[in-house]
Amino acid sequence: MACHFLIYTHPHLRLSPDPPLTLQPSSSSAASYCRKNLPTLNFHYKKGCNFYTRRKSVVCSMATENKVISGDRMLVFVPPHPLIKHWVSVLRNEQTPCPVFKNAMAELGRLLLYEASRDWLPTITGEIQSPMGIASVEFVDPREPVAIVPILRAGLALAEHATSILPATKTYHLGLSRNEETLQPSVYLNKLPDKFPEGSRVIVVDPMLATGGTIVAAIDLIKERGVDNSQIKVVCAVAAPPALTKLSEKFPRLHVYAGILDPTVNEKGFIIPGLGDAGDRSFGT
Repeated sequence: MACHFLIYTHPHLRLSPDPPLTLQPSSSSAASYCRKNLPTLNFHYKKGCNFYTRRKSVVCSMATENKVISGDRMLVFVPPHPLIKHWVSVLRNEQTPCPVFKNAMAELGRLLLYEASRDWLPTITGEIQSPMGIASVEFVDPREPVAIVPILRAGLALAEHATSILPATKTYHLGLSRNEETLQPSVYLNKLPDKFPEGSRVIVVDPMLATGGTIVAAIDLIKERGVDNSQIKVVCAVAAPPALTKLSEKFPRLHVYAGILDPTVNEKGFIIPGLGDAGDRSFGT
């Protein structure tokens, strides 16, 4: 399986394809994911804390240096924050009751939205009078709200804190259901605008990226309304190889932010080990 996307686990990292970056074997979840699920890649291990495979365009890293990413590959971010790991663990537990599950999904979404908006929001600068003197300031520009597109219904829980994280947002609901036999999506609610304003930034929120059918259909609808791949970010709780492969093949320069990456999807289209049906567990129905 040839994959054309980058995976890395440090929010400040910007990788360049030029240096011969390598990874020292460790228990890193991202490194383990790549070793188990991308068997055709040729990994080269040396002293250091990264690994990079130039031919297959897949990266796993725990580095802290700042570098610049080049190329048109899709990027997959798995932030290593302990709170993200905590809330993913709460979501995984089959004994977690519905209200706690929904709260955990919302808290995970808060953290992932924070990471997704890093270095991405338009800002304005100026000066204000503080109680002690004049201060130079920088605000998020309220004239360019970020469009939040939760995929109903589970996306509502993951996007619950979007308006408290982001100073200026507009929310557009998109309802897609998956046929349990064919695993193909169908649209039952579309509140997207006919056309997004030029330069719009869009965050699509969908907890489970399993087979990839739903998220691909959602991004297609957004792109039809004038948004470029590079202006779209996807936030999810769990992602699996089939969805990531579809996204990378169809949407270069897309950014995906995931709480965790899981190894496989079963014949019914559920991520394994996953966390079950996110919608049912969030809303109790």
